[in-house]
Amino acid sequence: MWYIIFGILTVASLYGLWLLFKKAGKQGWEAVIPFYREYVMAQLVGRPTWWVILLLVPIVNIFIFYTLYFDLLKSFGKQRFWENAVAVLLPFIFLPLWGRDPQVTYRGKSATEEFKKQYPYQKSTAREWADAIIFATVAASLIRGFLIEAYMIPTGSMERRLLVGDFLFVSKLNYGPRIPNTPIAFPFAHHTMPLFGGKAYSELIQIPYKRLPGFQKIERNDVVVFNFPMEADEPFKRPIDKRENYIKRCVGLPGDEVSMVNAQLLVNGKPSYDSEDLQTSYIVVTEPYGLSQDILLKNRFDVDLENTDPSRGLYVLHITKGEAEMIKSWSNVQEVKEIIFGTDTENPTAIAFPEYDWNERPWTYDNFGPIKVPYKGWTVKLDKWTLPLYLRAITVYEGNTLEIQDNDIYINGQKTDTYTFKMDYYWMMGDNRHNSYDSRGWGFVPEDHIVGKALFTWLSYDKDGSFLSKIRWNRIFKGIK
Repeated sequence: MWYIIFGILTVASLYGLWLLFKKAGKQGWEAVIPFYREYVMAQLVGRPTWWVILLLVPIVNIFIFYTLYFDLLKSFGKQRFWENAVAVLLPFIFLPLWGRDPQVTYRGKSATEEFKKQYPYQKSTAREWADAIIFATVAASLIRGFLIEAYMIPTGSMERRLLVGDFLFVSKLNYGPRIPNTPIAFPFAHHTMPLFGGKAYSELIQIPYKRLPGFQKIERNDVVVFNFPMEADEPFKRPIDKRENYIKRCVGLPGDEVSMVNAQLLVNGKPSYDSEDLQTSYIVVTEPYGLSQDILLKNRFDVDLENTDPSRGLYVLHITKGEAEMIKSWSNVQEVKEIIFGTDTENPTAIAFPEYDWNERPWTYDNFGPIKVPYKGWTVKLDKWTLPLYLRAITVYEGNTLEIQDNDIYINGQKTDTYTFKMDYYWMMGDNRHNSYDSRGWGFVPEDHIVGKALFTWLSYDKDGSFLSKIRWNRIFKGIK
């Protein structure tokens, strides 16, 4: 239903632009092709066509688009405050109306001095820019908050499916957009003020969790953006919607039993998400300095620098099974061995949630569980075994007090041995299994932390690439599976 409604409104808006383009002497189809549309708009309004390049720059692209958009409207005589407002909020109604109105005609390039002299209007240049910035900010805030938002992949936790430097579009509509918990915030900043530092939001007004209807529920193995739950703690103690954004794969849904047995993921006792793109750790043994920096960069191998010693010919790489087989075939490679963290590991970074329960439950990233993911309405029996697993969800995420007195459990001052959950929870894991800080380290993700569904990459930038290969062209507009 929501997909259909959104599609109809989008088609109606593009239809209006189609009509306006035709009135300006262009082909109607030019109004529906992203980037090329803006190139044509720049021509129609008299702005530099190289502005189109700036559409690739996050945040800047918002102001560039709306500047061109408002200039186009001005070229058709639409520059009053209310006309700009409805063009932003109700384009699916007013663009078709103006496109079919015979009295609305193309007057020329609105950004030129000739146009301004021919069609004078009581607005200073400062006022025009102020209007454009205000409307762009409002429109962009609504789009980012309730429709779609751009994110950048900063770490390799989802390699090889998502690469460092990938820029993604994340849909808020799929799972339903959240009403902001902290509506008073600096535009386009998440939790920290750019340049100056400090909080980019005010907690003067805080709205309880509420999510609008979405197109779908989270499906197992979706790639999901969510707020990092551990930032509920010191030193951050941030509101939910201002906690850092993480992206992982949702491998466990509410009610699922999740476990790992010798690095094999099991959900409800059956082998679950597996892919040729999954990465784990391998020890590669060569002669000293057997793998050059050029080889590592060329193959995009994720190197565990802490445990790698090239002088001894010892490399620890986060790679796929296919890449491990390829390395085995190299003549200077003596051994390739996969690392699997057992329950006797001495590596503290491999100890799985809940860490403080290690003596009773020696779980690691590759061997843990089964653990049941809580769901709304599920009542769990609280005892020595279950309490460490669900304590954080009961107290931190659902806001209860919990005390233990003489081996008795008191929740909100009431003695009990059970708890009924108020929210659904999810189990998130990275595809780079030994280089991902995920649910294995800190537990469940509550439903009120879910931001949206990753849809596709719209740009991919390789900082280690050569001048001509900085942009990974084969990843542009690539869907995320």
